[in-house]
Amino acid sequence: MKLGKNLSVALVALVFWGGFVMENAGAKLVMAHYMPWYESQPYTGYWGWHWTMSHFNPNNNNTNGYPEMASWYYPQIGLYDSDDPALLEYHVLLMKLSGIDGVIADWYGTDNFNDYALINQRTADLFVWLQKAGLQFCLCYEDATIQQEINRGFITASGAVSHARQTMLYAQSNYFTMPGYLHWNNMPVFLNFGPQYFTANSQWASIFSVLNPTNSPAFFTEDNRYSIGQGGFDWPPMSMTRTNNGILTDAMMINYLTNFELKATGWPAYISTAFPRFHDIYQQAGAMPSYGYLDDQSGMTLRQNLSRAMTNSSIMVQIATWNDFGEGTIIEPAANAISGSALIDTNQSTAEYGYTDLGIIQDLRRQFLDASFPYHTNNLTLPLRLFNLRKLYGNSNPMVTAELNCVFSNIVSGNLAIADLQLCGVETSSNFSARKINSTLPATTNQIKLSTLVSPGAAPASFRVAE
Repeated sequence: MKLGKNLSVALVALVFWGGFVMENAGAKLVMAHYMPWYESQPYTGYWGWHWTMSHFNPNNNNTNGYPEMASWYYPQIGLYDSDDPALLEYHVLLMKLSGIDGVIADWYGTDNFNDYALINQRTADLFVWLQKAGLQFCLCYEDATIQQEINRGFITASGAVSHARQTMLYAQSNYFTMPGYLHWNNMPVFLNFGPQYFTANSQWASIFSVLNPTNSPAFFTEDNRYSIGQGGFDWPPMSMTRTNNGILTDAMMINYLTNFELKATGWPAYISTAFPRFHDIYQQAGAMPSYGYLDDQSGMTLRQNLSRAMTNSSIMVQIATWNDFGEGTIIEPAANAISGSALIDTNQSTAEYGYTDLGIIQDLRRQFLDASFPYHTNNLTLPLRLFNLRKLYGNSNPMVTAELNCVFSNIVSGNLAIADLQLCGVETSSNFSARKINSTLPATTNQIKLSTLVSPGAAPASFRVAE
């Protein structure tokens, strides 16, 4: 878990895609820090720790009618499983339409210890979906896992560096060479949250020594730079709340960001992090004391520090986070489940809380990075409608599956009007009850319809456009 821990936009960020170096001139990449660790009972057969924290039971509802869960916030699509293909498709499409270029995956290595192997497998599955959507990805390693493995006798302290070498060899073989893995100056980007165990530069030099020279990573660590690395990244500075009754004020946040940027001016590079809020549930779950609170100020917190990150001299932006529900830093569409704020309704996509953060990212991308960025919040309901149809049909009807696969391809390609028509067709044919936004197409445009009604589990049926 993550614990709390002006200048030109004409920067050239070198990234690596499919074996070719590509220059993204005039803009910097926007990457979302992503947690691939959720397990849900409907999908996996049990509720994982990150939904329960060994305290909450999602099979029960709270007083506001939401499932009990280890978060103040309830995902728009309900409590999900990170291994669910429909979920991964939904997430990558939301990112694509929000102006997010890819993911920094929170990664615990590969060991069959706690849920580390499970997280690794789900990271690999996520990366495949990111490839499909034309998005990029890299790893943020949690070396705090090493101490936990030592404490329980899984590895020894004397063998920790050797063990970490094997972990890096795995990353090299399975991730660094994947098309879509993020590179900077021809080096695979590799973050570390800390370091918390390997705190000596010599340890990291030894760990990286087993890698091929072409895979020596661009290494970024939290708040500070190691001499073997290229720089650091900032993170919500919740440790500062200890001197202010648990509240991180706007002035404290700005002071932290200013000092970090001043420190980073002497580094080869740095990553600038933007965050929407911090509202953890650790104390309520009995897991640990709270790390404090940062108000989102109705979106102003994200707008302020994302604007800063997009316009300073960092090489890229990290948004913290896409979906850390336990700490409340999520930008994924959600409702406030404790206060009882309304769930997202697809007829109210521009007004509801859940799309606020993604809409801010869209606006600021257009303002600072890409004036031609075409998408708005009303487009963000397309992934939700696709997700709902995936869950309705599953794999019961090959023709419906094929049609929904085409919807995915059209959204990725930017053919949103066609995707909307295809979704309308499937929704109409299935008597689908989910509410949809009105089409923004001209009134004279024919809606796509299916010539045969198709219900879940029915035999394959042919599709055609009814005019």
